[in-house]
Amino acid sequence: MATTMATPLSGPIQALPPVQMRAGGGLASFLRKVWAVAAKDLRAELRGREVFSSMTVFSVLAVLIFGMAFDLRVPEAKMVAPGVLWVSILFAGVLGLNRSFGAEMDRGTLPALLLAPMDRSAIYFGKVIANFVFTFGTALVILVATFFVYDVDLLQPLIFAGVLLGTLGYVAVGTIFAALSASARARESLLPILLLPVMVPVFMAGVALTAVVLDGGGLADVTNWLGILIGFDLIFLIVAYLLFDMILEEV
Repeated sequence: MATTMATPLSGPIQALPPVQMRAGGGLASFLRKVWAVAAKDLRAELRGREVFSSMTVFSVLAVLIFGMAFDLRVPEAKMVAPGVLWVSILFAGVLGLNRSFGAEMDRGTLPALLLAPMDRSAIYFGKVIANFVFTFGTALVILVATFFVYDVDLLQPLIFAGVLLGTLGYVAVGTIFAALSASARARESLLPILLLPVMVPVFMAGVALTAVVLDGGGLADVTNWLGILIGFDLIFLIVAYLLFDMILEEV
């Protein structure tokens, strides 16, 4: 019975390298990963409605309580409306920032997120986008509530610009501290202790800008305050991009 002999290979047998799944490079790929992280948080909020609803209810109650308190002693609502607006934004924003990484820790999904094939800065910017949507949406609710409670015209373009820039700086810093405090037992109290002192420049610039606009000032009168907000945003976004990988190593 004839047997078929395999023909020997003419050269040495070389092992083929295993196929590796690598994330594509480039800005477009980075932006897709950023949006994937942001979309995950936004979808979770649409399903649970935990963050935005609690922030909105808290902010409206804060505006009403401040309104009742200051109505007894302050002769003109325009004098306190800027401070009420920005204090409400700062305190309501803490609720959303606490859930940014706190929810990941509670669900046990943070280690999986850190193992995803992406640069850690993509996680940061994705979280910033989601936090910005929640916080700026709450800020718009606060603007409308303050408009009706105090009867002060806060719905002006320059005030909108100041709130947008201030909110961006707020979540840029707040996302860093939310990551740092995520593994702490007392993160609900630790986050505002870390965050609020750093936000003093944003708070002062925002209040001053709002007050100048309410007093009839134009773009030339608020240029310095807008410059402070823009500079604050750029500095902390760049610092976070450079250091966020080291920050997550401590989580």
